[in-house]
Amino acid sequence: HVQLTESGGGLVQAGSSLRLSCLDSGHMFSGFTFAWIRQAPGKERYLVAAINWDGAKTHYAEFVKGRFTISRDNAKNTVYLQMNNLQPEDTAVYYCAADIRHYYTSYVRQDVRDYESWGQGTQVTVSS
Repeated sequence: HVQLTESGGGLVQAGSSLRLSCLDSGHMFSGFTFAWIRQAPGKERYLVAAINWDGAKTHYAEFVKGRFTISRDNAKNTVYLQMNNLQPEDTAVYYCAADIRHYYTSYVRQDVRDYESWGQGTQVTVSS
């Protein structure tokens, strides 16, 4: 059973940084691939970043490369998203999600539909 809780969102000015955290209170955290997915009002969900079980494989959307970094601490059952140089277009609800159908993979899935277990989301708002 996976239960994900995000934190760390907020209102910041353009150029600022935030670090999002996702705590998993389930039992198989270390085996799953996790992703951060965002959704802005009126827009579809986009996979921002993903990380496999040991952190050896990551994937980033083109629009965040060089600005965002995904990481995980399996001892703390936590996934992070460090977001630097935030821009107004980064404003969205950010969700943490887990690919719970595949364990200990050497790859990350890049389709939002592959992530079945989601948290409630945390709002990130960037003002210009």
